[in-house]
Amino acid sequence: MEKEGIFLAREDFFWQVYGLTALIPKGKAVSYGQLAAMLGYPRRARMVGQAMSRVPAFLHLPCHRVVASDGRTAPHWPEQAALLKKEGIPFLRNGRVDLEKCRWQPQPEELSALLNSKKDHTGI
Repeated sequence: MEKEGIFLAREDFFWQVYGLTALIPKGKAVSYGQLAAMLGYPRRARMVGQAMSRVPAFLHLPCHRVVASDGRTAPHWPEQAALLKKEGIPFLRNGRVDLEKCRWQPQPEELSALLNSKKDHTGI
């Protein structure tokens, strides 16, 4: 039973991650840790990464907009950088996303409204 509870909590967290990922606007990016903190779990950056690696394809989420805290893209996903560049995301000379210029930073009340609105219309 304990295992089952952990699994369900993890699955629920993943769906929260997917719901928030769906809201990241074109031309903006967030880090795994920032996304976790926005959901109220500031120490779950790695779980956000796990969620990103398991996104169901039918959701068509903009997962490419989620990067490491230093702007690195996913090492096993070479298309990620191309998708970001296509949206006009700025990159530094070292090949990392320039999060200072494109970080998505909704205000808490805006984020709350977005999350509630998304839940009402899509079920994610």
